[in-house]
Amino acid sequence: MTSTKWDPITLEVFRNLFYSVAEEMGVTLCRTSFSPNIKERRDYSCAIFDARGRMVAQGEHMPVHLGSMPKSVEAAIDAVTLEPGDVVMVNDPFRGGTHLPDITLVEAVFLDDATEPAFYVANRAHHSDVGGMTPGSMPLATSIYQEGIRIPPVRLVRRGVVVRDILDLVLANVRTPVEREGDITAQIASNRTGARRLLGLVERYGVQVVSEYMGHLQDYAERMTREAIRRIPDGEYRFEDAMDDDGQGHGPLPLVVTITVEDDEARIDFTGTCPQAAGSVNANYAITLSATMYCFRVIVPFAIPSNWGTIQPLDVVAPEGTLVNACAPAAMAGGNVETSQRIVDVVLGALSQALPDQIPAASYGTMSNLSIGGLDPRTGAEFAYYETTAGGMGARPYADGLDATHCHMTNSLNTPIEALEHAYPYRVNRYAIRRGSGGAGRFRGGDGIERELELLGESRVTILGDRRVTRPYGLSGGEPGAVGSNSIEYPDGSEEALSGKVSMDVPAGSIIKIHTPGGGGHGRA
Repeated sequence: MTSTKWDPITLEVFRNLFYSVAEEMGVTLCRTSFSPNIKERRDYSCAIFDARGRMVAQGEHMPVHLGSMPKSVEAAIDAVTLEPGDVVMVNDPFRGGTHLPDITLVEAVFLDDATEPAFYVANRAHHSDVGGMTPGSMPLATSIYQEGIRIPPVRLVRRGVVVRDILDLVLANVRTPVEREGDITAQIASNRTGARRLLGLVERYGVQVVSEYMGHLQDYAERMTREAIRRIPDGEYRFEDAMDDDGQGHGPLPLVVTITVEDDEARIDFTGTCPQAAGSVNANYAITLSATMYCFRVIVPFAIPSNWGTIQPLDVVAPEGTLVNACAPAAMAGGNVETSQRIVDVVLGALSQALPDQIPAASYGTMSNLSIGGLDPRTGAEFAYYETTAGGMGARPYADGLDATHCHMTNSLNTPIEALEHAYPYRVNRYAIRRGSGGAGRFRGGDGIERELELLGESRVTILGDRRVTRPYGLSGGEPGAVGSNSIEYPDGSEEALSGKVSMDVPAGSIIKIHTPGGGGHGRA
């Protein structure tokens, strides 16, 4: 912890200043991006870091990026000697990334004539295609090599100039190069916005004050997190849940956590979790750390930033070679979006034993990822679409769960129907709340969503979802939420039920139906 004196009012001023920098980075990325996935769904995160690469503040973006983006910054610093104007790009899950569609850009911020960075800025955006065996780059793969282009930490920008060779290499390996280039350049602009704002703070307050209050803010977050842990009764709490399957015929896949609380520290041990899977639901350590950090962040009853200090009281143990810390060349597409949700379920399930009056029942527990690609019959050009689908929130100990909302590790929006039909060859036939899908209880779980898309051209469709077999649990006697379902209605009117994880070629005129799970109930009805 820093030892210099600090003023609480000034600390609050800087808390909002740092947060506003990250938020403005996000606004820049949103407004300048090309794809509906970033512009409409806002599947991105932005953050600022101190001179040692420790996170200071993040915008209110994607929780799954909370604890994982620092790993990308760490990888960039270790791999590349950054100079003024340099930007490093990375997406490799085994070198600081999460899954391949999440491309992270890291930039060092230098003061005049300085030889070492004063700060770092970074953003991460989910690209709707990065190559691989199916459009949307969320395939039912058995190896990382099938999922798309894998980018180790490399310079994308050198002294302010885009390294065209690197960018062309990436664009040659994706289905939608114009859209990808637009989104990547939007990410560059976002980081430059953050760098300008940090330099403006230095000009106004001086580098020493800015740097010191970055440290004070991290210390404050750590103190508040420790205080929240101190309010948890000391003891050992264990919980187990499972993924339905890995998309390759293996399942269920159990996740086990044991949380040991002692004073103001917590050990979160995933020993007992199943070995890494043959399919693409593997998570790396960064994802597991991020999901665990999120769970402890939300039990802090104080307004604190999410930064390096939040992680310090947590000892996260995830044995190598398991579903929550997979080793190369494991397929990773679903770990960031599906397994992260189940990690939250087991951690909150364990915490519910210690804090029964604070922890909600399980939410829908799956992002129900839908990827579609092919040739757009309107233009003849190739397209790739990706979206996560919301569901029902788990009931709280004092209130019903919310209907049709993104929960926990996803904070994205739904693509508006107008934007969807404008950008892609689809027709949205139904978009409604799935009534009665929430679990019963004194407080009922939130209901899921019914979404039905009619495809106007022949397409390749991939669904990567879960909670089609295992139900979102209820708490304190509440009933579990309903499982989700997938199906397809063919042009001749026949209908076929689909599994939770499926990839298939679909004729024009078919209707893809996604019905997402509801949340668990809380308390006896």
